[in-house]
Amino acid sequence: MAFGLVAGAPRLAAQPESKASSTLQEIRRRGVVVCGATAPAPGFAVMDEAGSWSGFDIDFCRALAVAALDDPQKIRIETLQQKQRLPALHSGDVDVLLSGAPWTEAREAGHQLLYGAISFYGGQGFLGRRAWGPTGEPWRGAGGTPPRVCVQQGGSSELNLAQFYREHGVAYRPVAFGSLEEAARAYDAGDCDLFSADLVELHQWRSRLQKPDDHVVAPALISKSPLGPIVRQGDDQWFNVVRWTLFAMVDAEELGVDAKTVDAALSSDIPDLRRLVGSDGDFGEGLGLRPDWAYRVIHEVGNYAEVFDRNLGKSSPFAMERRQNALWSKGGLMYAPPVR
Repeated sequence: MAFGLVAGAPRLAAQPESKASSTLQEIRRRGVVVCGATAPAPGFAVMDEAGSWSGFDIDFCRALAVAALDDPQKIRIETLQQKQRLPALHSGDVDVLLSGAPWTEAREAGHQLLYGAISFYGGQGFLGRRAWGPTGEPWRGAGGTPPRVCVQQGGSSELNLAQFYREHGVAYRPVAFGSLEEAARAYDAGDCDLFSADLVELHQWRSRLQKPDDHVVAPALISKSPLGPIVRQGDDQWFNVVRWTLFAMVDAEELGVDAKTVDAALSSDIPDLRRLVGSDGDFGEGLGLRPDWAYRVIHEVGNYAEVFDRNLGKSSPFAMERRQNALWSKGGLMYAPPVR
């Protein structure tokens, strides 16, 4: 997955608030939500031959369009290269940057950005051969020798790998390649015992191997890479719309309501559920949204589990397990404050 917003880039001076003071009003005047994406990113943002977009990030963009405009089709996706991302967001050419740049202090505070929330808990991991164990064991190679680990040269993955094995006092044999594709193909050819890269990239490449089912992504991560939607500083209303749209989708999963059952939730006797779908109270007022905005988001796009499963999980070619992205009540880290 391509990560923009270089952490070491010069920090920006504070942006004038006037540029970001009325994003929601501008969206309604324009009639579409403009989302910036790193694409193609299989599972996250991909356009098919007919020009239709799909993916985890695209579904979130559609959810924002429902919240702001009551129509999931009123979106425009701007594909941005690394150097284009910050200028596009700060100038107002895009309303939100979709996940792709991990959340760090340098990115958020140094570039006058705000991460709405964490939509995907990622990090660097390992891909190994299933025959050697159910978890892609990172400690040993063929015959119990130090593992040969394919990795992309010159980036954070190579540094994280060295630090991981050094901290655990375990020998390994790095096999570095100039590109991620070269590293993945060398692993598939048997030149390495393990392939180490970002979790998303591992699942993307696993689906392209000659025999994907013979390989498994290890559950453990050796680095943190929290991803989420990014907005400009200075527009609290739009920031809140973005973060609470994600929170509402997570809350819906926790409350057991999805796109198929949300209509019945309108007459539920469960207080938290009634507040979420707008049957009680007006919790859209503070956001500048209609009272039933969350109901509309769930009805048109789905809850967090539905979006994850169809784009990254069991209903997708990647068959990614939820793991860290499972609800907190199911052993994961996904947690959202309630609508109340």
